[in-house]
Amino acid sequence: MTKLGFFGGVYSNHLALSALLAEQPGRGIDQFYCLGDLGAFGPHPDRIFPLLREAGIPVVQGNYDHSIGNDLADCQCGYTDPRDNHFARLSYDYTYRNSSPEFKEWMRHLPAEIRFEADGARFLLCHGSPRQTNEFLWETTTSSAFLERMLDQAEADIVVATHTGLAWHRQLPSGRHFVNCGAIGRPANDGTTKVWYATVTVTAGQVAVELVPLEYPHEELARQMEAEALPPEFVVTIRHGWWTTCLEILPMKERMAGKF
Repeated sequence: MTKLGFFGGVYSNHLALSALLAEQPGRGIDQFYCLGDLGAFGPHPDRIFPLLREAGIPVVQGNYDHSIGNDLADCQCGYTDPRDNHFARLSYDYTYRNSSPEFKEWMRHLPAEIRFEADGARFLLCHGSPRQTNEFLWETTTSSAFLERMLDQAEADIVVATHTGLAWHRQLPSGRHFVNCGAIGRPANDGTTKVWYATVTVTAGQVAVELVPLEYPHEELARQMEAEALPPEFVVTIRHGWWTTCLEILPMKERMAGKF
């Protein structure tokens, strides 16, 4: 039996990352993998790099990591709404200013995907999709037929991604799996303060996927964000669980499930 853990959307939430790593022994997870977007939204991005490095966690490059590492002008999130662009700029500029040259250099060289086999199952880990780092794949708008074709082209049995910030899983008619592991950096727009990651257990060719909620000291994170003068809108999300920014990316059903 092999049990693997997957997380993404760290968003500089070093407190959630520390809480996640503390769960590894008790949950029997053999190895964690990080699927990218290490910065954004939260305070002190340079606290993420040492935690990942010391824990020996393989990391996929997210669009945020690619932008920060290559000194690009923005996060490549593709926002068109002026309000979302405003907050995306504040988030990106803060992360860029507070990321060390060493951290930027490390992010620049992260791989766009990771492939491996576990107990005969072929895994492909990516940030948005196997096709594009910043592609959003939503549960309500992504068909099983599309996912089947995507896994065919990727030559994989299990694809694990993140990027949307909302965890979901689908077992396909072929028996293969697509997993969005969610984000540990901010809540899932559900009115709670918990964040999410995923585990995949492979036993003799049988696959079991679990989406796992994670509690962490969110009030301490909120206080650190305030001390760093990050936007109050970001702090509201941490304290109350509702997204207040980056809403234009949400499909209708996901948008209607939130407060704003």
